[in-house]
Amino acid sequence: MLKKLLVPLLVLSLLGAIAVVGVAQQKVTIATLWSGEELEDFEQALVPFEQATGIDVVVESVGRDLPAVLVIRVAAGNPPDVVVMPNPGQMREFAKSGDLVPIDSFMDMEKLRANYGATLDDASYGGQVYGFFFKMAVKSLVWYNPSKLYATGLGIPDSWNELLYVTEKLAATGVTPWAVGLESGAASGWAGTDWIEDIMLRTAGPELYDKWVNHEIPWTHPAVRNAFEMFGQIVRGGASDWSVVYGGTTGVVSINFGDSPAVLFTDPPGAYFHRQASFITGFFPEGVIPTEDYDFFPFPAIDTQFGIPVLTAGDIISTFTDRAEVKQLLDYLASAEPQAIMAAVSGGYLSANKSLSLDVYPDELTRKMAQTLTEAKVARYDGSDLMPAAVGAGTFWTGVLDYVTGIPLDTVLGAIEASAIDAYGEQ
Repeated sequence: MLKKLLVPLLVLSLLGAIAVVGVAQQKVTIATLWSGEELEDFEQALVPFEQATGIDVVVESVGRDLPAVLVIRVAAGNPPDVVVMPNPGQMREFAKSGDLVPIDSFMDMEKLRANYGATLDDASYGGQVYGFFFKMAVKSLVWYNPSKLYATGLGIPDSWNELLYVTEKLAATGVTPWAVGLESGAASGWAGTDWIEDIMLRTAGPELYDKWVNHEIPWTHPAVRNAFEMFGQIVRGGASDWSVVYGGTTGVVSINFGDSPAVLFTDPPGAYFHRQASFITGFFPEGVIPTEDYDFFPFPAIDTQFGIPVLTAGDIISTFTDRAEVKQLLDYLASAEPQAIMAAVSGGYLSANKSLSLDVYPDELTRKMAQTLTEAKVARYDGSDLMPAAVGAGTFWTGVLDYVTGIPLDTVLGAIEASAIDAYGEQ
């Protein structure tokens, strides 16, 4: 019912804002990896634009093969007009090759920067902006069960030192503070890279973070070493890992990332904290109630000069052409109207658009996640997704697992650095 009501209302608002295109119907193609309900929701969000302008928007659902398909189509001179890419890494490749059109050549950048803030940093290349994030996930979150935590007499920590203090206090009472699971099939280890990235942002700052991602500093750099060691304070658990993380180091590497937080909801709880992205709620047990059975707080500050940056993931919209109808479509997609539809009908949808009212989100917890994103003074995309696959989805993943299981950090970082020298040298 909500979908049916939203569309005519938005059509009326758009009629006054977008000029109707002439007699001959124009067409714009959009390629995306979305499918199922996510694709249906996106198509629903496009209806007001089509009805207001007469432009036919054709969405091509390519699936997980989208990156490879794009390379083939661009090489053949037949790219889609617009693309929704799953990360900015490939966006930068197409920007570097000159295939993408910089959106700052035709969009109102003052308005775009006011609405999208720090997230545009990851949509830029060579001093120009090549896209904006249409859908995002926030990764810098620590989940907990409010009633279980408060029953211990402890509260929410607002710094790394306080987080370690609460961790030690819980462990001293004989309970397990943390649930951490890094198993994910062929992708095992990725959940640990998020920890390293969050810590790097909070200890080394965004500029050194960017240099690390671009391999302008080596993996043996003191800042990278420090981030691993701070991660180790949780996952390697000091003298008694069984009292700090659920299942000990064996559990960390063998428990699936999606199964890991379930122990927050047992009675008594198997653990009290779980650091994971906004999408993890989709893996929580059935029947648990937001804000009552689970809530989150931002991964806390470590070095106060860097505050509380936000680590993100998301889907970025870019264009291979600057035809008039494409410009119209991008102006629409960057506005609050389609995002309001997505927020209302699509579970887990988050927008970085500050002009989108938080009231459109279906529950308090999602509103709070969106607010965390829109109020971030510093935001950076998941670093491993920006690195060459041999590193970001290769030795970084396996290196995290090796470190957790006790392999010396010098050996771990040396192996990642060796692979990075090869991988970045080939770019």
